[in-house]
Amino acid sequence: MRVHRPGFVTLAVLAALSGGCGGAAPAPNGGALPAPPTASAGPLAGKVVVLDPGHNGGNAAHPAEINREVDIITRSKACNAVGFKTADGYEESAFAWSVTQHLRPLLETMGAQVVLTRSNDEGVGPCVTERAAIGNDARADAVVSIHGDSGKPSGHGFHVIVPGLIPGRNDEVIEPSRKLGLAIRDAYQAGTGMPYANYRGEDGLRSRTDLGGLNLSTRPVVFIQCGNMRNAGDAAKMTDVAFRKRVAGALANGIKNYLTGT
Repeated sequence: MRVHRPGFVTLAVLAALSGGCGGAAPAPNGGALPAPPTASAGPLAGKVVVLDPGHNGGNAAHPAEINREVDIITRSKACNAVGFKTADGYEESAFAWSVTQHLRPLLETMGAQVVLTRSNDEGVGPCVTERAAIGNDARADAVVSIHGDSGKPSGHGFHVIVPGLIPGRNDEVIEPSRKLGLAIRDAYQAGTGMPYANYRGEDGLRSRTDLGGLNLSTRPVVFIQCGNMRNAGDAAKMTDVAFRKRVAGALANGIKNYLTGT
């Protein structure tokens, strides 16, 4: 049996290589060459970003575990879900994991500490409650949950989901989450060429109060539905690794723009 809930992985910022025991390399004239730039000096130095690749590859084989109901404040909901897939069988969990693997090093290069809510695409869960807790416990400066949607086949495009107001519970994260959502939306459209969804949301943005990952977060948080996996055109893009790399680059830019105020 698979090990359940593989947990999260905290990915330390890579230290830059330098000569000897860390001193600057000698220059030909006897001086010292400037030390090479390090990730810790990047624009996201000191920032913590939590990436939440939606679902998990082992969920389908463990329905009892993922269908266990949990409290998400506004209602009870399944612990997790299997996710969607294209007509050719490409799974949402695999898409989200691939994007995350391309996105993580981009953020680390900019100096961010990156925390993942799961460590592979072969496990089960974790529950939405646990995913939210990972971001909260890490005191994340931004939490981005990566998904693929399942709308009507004629629908296409992407949209970003932000928390809806639950009075007295998430008031403080509403405005920063909206700012994060706008930064992600604008960068995603610019970086991928994808249009705003024509079947959900308005101008590429939507608020919801029925998603545990949003409701339970005390940190700025968004979900992004990167495309409609039931639409042939969107599916063709999402199954292409070159497109997934563009998605990662766009998300990295959106996160950077939000965290640096640019």
